Amino acid sequence: MPHMHVADAFHSETELIPVARLNGITNAVVAPASNDSIAGQDIFIQLYGADRDQMILGRDVALAMNFGAGQRRRGGRGGKSEFPSTRMGLITQLRQTFLDVQDYVARRDAAAKKDDKSFKRDLKLEALIPYLKGERPVVIGVYEAYDIETIMGLAQEFHLKVVLNHVTHSQEVLDKIAAWKVAVIVGSIYDFPRADERYDAVFTLPAELVKRGVKIAISSADAGGPVSSHSARNLPYAAGFAVAYGLPYDEALKAITLNVAEMFGFGDTLGSLDVGKTANVVLANGDPLDVRTDVKQVYINGVAVPMVSRQTMLCDEYRR
Repeated sequence: MPHMHVADAFHSETELIPVARLNGITNAVVAPASNDSIAGQDIFIQLYGADRDQMILGRDVALAMNFGAGQRRRGGRGGKSEFPSTRMGLITQLRQTFLDVQDYVARRDAAAKKDDKSFKRDLKLEALIPYLKGERPVVIGVYEAYDIETIMGLAQEFHLKVVLNHVTHSQEVLDKIAAWKVAVIVGSIYDFPRADERYDAVFTLPAELVKRGVKIAISSADAGGPVSSHSARNLPYAAGFAVAYGLPYDEALKAITLNVAEMFGFGDTLGSLDVGKTANVVLANGDPLDVRTDVKQVYINGVAVPMVSRQTMLCDEYRR
């Protein structure tokens, strides 16, 4: 469903945004759920603004793709599985989709040369054209090493600009990831190891990637599940956890600030305290990656945002 736009469904008035904001989160990438292999297009937002349009800094900034067991179709009508029900079927479906885009572009261009008014637009295929051209990143959710190798084969075949997402159980292919020169979003860092892994295999993954020169971001995903708005406030603590398992402190800060901005095309305006950039500033009474630290004030686009959320209001109400 590449022609699905998160911007059309963004709920800017959710109570979860002030909760995340009060813990020092100023921006976020909002992505569709991961049930589908091609789930739609992400948006990049500020967590404060007069309305939803002001909060959305970028529409369709990346294509959300997913490859793994969660995207296989099972339990269809009459107990029969629907296509694709295997990894072979899933990768075949994705390959055919990008081949269809190439064919669509050729037919569209030929029709334009002939001024053929009968050419019928296909929103699904049109949505994929910027990604096939490498103009925008394709964020691919993939957990296991063997799935990473398979999906990267497809990405190289079509010259996609890739950011690997949800990378978790992939220690066997870290050198290959570095050789591919792709960025990686790590999370959840709290996931359990597999039976054949060290107890700290997932915990040390950010440090191992950075050692190999890989640009990383850390997500706020919960253990065993996808990223949710409920867990966004815990992002600094995930970065702090990675520091405890070997990630250099400065790299941990970059993994939740500048690196993310650069991955999604906002490195020139966000992610660091530099002259000319957007004034998103967090003031705290200690180490921002430490759970004992309190955020005292958040500025977004130079405006001191109200340090109030549903949680603080309920606390004040029941404290009386």
